[in-house]
Amino acid sequence: MGRTNQLAVCVLAGLAWGAATSSRAASVEPTREDCEAAVEQARALAAALPADDPSRYFAERDLHQAMVEAGNGEFDDCLEMAERATDEVREHRHVLRPGEALKVLRPDENSGR
Repeated sequence: MGRTNQLAVCVLAGLAWGAATSSRAASVEPTREDCEAAVEQARALAAALPADDPSRYFAERDLHQAMVEAGNGEFDDCLEMAERATDEVREHRHVLRPGEALKVLRPDENSGR
């Protein structure tokens, strides 16, 4: 086997090993601990916003849903909701103009439709 062929075999073997290793790592399912850590981190970010901030409100709703997903054993969905809450806080997606207020209806209230 020539030097070029040996090099080609080594490169191919390395690529195959790398692909096998990365696919095995990607197939690891998230755990409850992963979910809880992500939720706590996002919750700390949200808590840094004022209590009446709309982005905090929406982030907290996402975190509530994350814990519902965790309770159902859906840890990948939990991580997704925690990431969504983190994005909400970091990007500050919801902002009220001066004089505006976020009106949150209770479940027993009619939205007037």
